[in-house]
Amino acid sequence: MRRHRNLKIVATLGPSSSDYETIRALFDAGADVFRLNMSHGSHDDVRARHEIIRQVEKDTGRPICILADLQGPKLRVGEFAEGGEMLEPGQGFRLDLKDEMGDATRVTLPHKEIFDALEPGARLLVNDGKIVLKVTACGSDYADTEVVVGGLISNRKGVNVPDVVLPLAALSDKDRADLEFVCTIGVEWLALSFVQRPEDVQEARELAGGRAAILSKIEKPAAVAAYDAILEVSDGIMVARGDLGVELPVQKVPPIQKRLVRGARAQAKPVIVATQMLESMITSPMPTRAEVSDVAAAIYEGADAVMLSAESAAGDYPVDAVRTMNDVAVEVETDPTYRMIIEASRPETQSTVADGIVSAARQIAEKTSGITAICCFSESGTTALKVSREKPRVPIIALTSRLGTARRLCLSWGAHCVITAEVDRFKMAVVAAARAARTEGFAEESDQIIVVAGVPFNQPGSTNILRVAPCEERLIFATEPG
Repeated sequence: MRRHRNLKIVATLGPSSSDYETIRALFDAGADVFRLNMSHGSHDDVRARHEIIRQVEKDTGRPICILADLQGPKLRVGEFAEGGEMLEPGQGFRLDLKDEMGDATRVTLPHKEIFDALEPGARLLVNDGKIVLKVTACGSDYADTEVVVGGLISNRKGVNVPDVVLPLAALSDKDRADLEFVCTIGVEWLALSFVQRPEDVQEARELAGGRAAILSKIEKPAAVAAYDAILEVSDGIMVARGDLGVELPVQKVPPIQKRLVRGARAQAKPVIVATQMLESMITSPMPTRAEVSDVAAAIYEGADAVMLSAESAAGDYPVDAVRTMNDVAVEVETDPTYRMIIEASRPETQSTVADGIVSAARQIAEKTSGITAICCFSESGTTALKVSREKPRVPIIALTSRLGTARRLCLSWGAHCVITAEVDRFKMAVVAAARAARTEGFAEESDQIIVVAGVPFNQPGSTNILRVAPCEERLIFATEPG
């Protein structure tokens, strides 16, 4: 199965997409990566969905990527004697550590770490920012606030604290247990919530122990401020616009999104744009025009992937939502303006041999007629990531003998992943590449391909050779030196 687009689609699984038939339909409609949201469902639920994905992978013969999204620490108020209270602008309201039911004057906030970090003037955003409280006085076990924006505050509503860096680890006890569980059953990516500093990423990486790549969700102002350092220690990035739009003025989110995407692209690390992309399709079979434009904007920016959350997990039209994203991507990528934007925004590469090789491969492919694909051998995935960063006009075929690498690369722009036998000579690598290009529908025997690899083989980061080769095996051997 070949996708006729380079963008990748991430579909979250949930109550609306938990059986084989639906998950297979999501894959057939265009889903390349399945997200398991660890905020919802038991380990048994997650295991069942994981097994179905692997069965779909077996039945289709195509590698499929699984991303496990860790919940992160959730900050919530306690409960109210009446279930909730209406807060009016200008009134005072206290948050404290008392183990008592809330009323119109106070409620429990069972997170001492917040009180330790708060200062007068800081904002507390309740229920996705619908209620805004401003701290007027605070201590180690309380915060007196003034209601700036009122509304109904009810049991267990979430709290965001955008103005301070909270002394909270990105991994809760639940997250550590979830991380070990998903790494044991096997996932390719771990999405880390509540990242504020690079140390948060390092902790997750140590716990994962190389069993999964680490994708940092940028959803806190502190993460935006420390983005370069976080990106440096991450394998990928998710632009989590939901919480960003709560904790920051909404008008700041679009330029931040562009900066995050460009930064990740420059480092050859995959980046997902997520949250509310086709929100109306939770209940409607058709998206709004604005939502389609939002998806298109992420594609024009050069994002590796776009993500569906509730649309595919709990919506009424999960398959239609994936199909819509697929159709938008195909349309955008055939727009001449798309190539102009992508090429004008191509980042400067580092001056390593590998960067020079993949840059040359892209230029040769674009300036030489008859070349139909760039085939890269990549055991660790690094070579394929660098080719993906170049955003070439011809397809990318990522060949590897490691199933885990093939699955992980399914998140990367343009990478069509193929499992091959190990090769120890470049001639055999060229033969394998030509066969894959023909078998997978990317080339005819009369075409040429570019083969990029590292010699000696099976050493990560050794990309040092490029060859333009015919797709007919008879010609490969006839033109091989010696």
